[in-house]
Amino acid sequence: MFSKSSPSPADEMSIPTGVASNSATFSVLGADVTVRGNIDATVDLHVDGCVEGDIRCITLIQGGNSTIKGGVSAEQARIAGTVEGSIAAKEIIIEASARVSGDVVYEKISVATGGHIDGSFKHKSPGTVRAEDAGLKLIETSPEPEPEMIDIQANAY
Repeated sequence: MFSKSSPSPADEMSIPTGVASNSATFSVLGADVTVRGNIDATVDLHVDGCVEGDIRCITLIQGGNSTIKGGVSAEQARIAGTVEGSIAAKEIIIEASARVSGDVVYEKISVATGGHIDGSFKHKSPGTVRAEDAGLKLIETSPEPEPEMIDIQANAY
């Protein structure tokens, strides 16, 4: 009566040992959302909108109509839209609708027929893929200075 279908490649992706993941915790950027700036998430991320900046997360799921203009660094990445930047991930699935312009660094990769990648491929041994492989680097910014408060009544005529 009930039969179990064979798992898709995304279902077979597992979180590598040593990575804490809460499968109930994820963030979604909807199709109507544009982010200008880098995203550093400690959870899974689903992007249907546009990101103009680098993305670092545990798992990235990209929708078919979304655009990422920047590097991607993740444990797993499922790419279905447009990426203009390098991708570094332990496991990568490139869907048929994907268009990638940038280098791809991976341990395991799957490219569907029709998926387009304009860049070089670099295979890494297990446990050696790093954010730097996607051209990403952590930057520190200094906090904004506090605005100066002026007592208007003290300066009244």
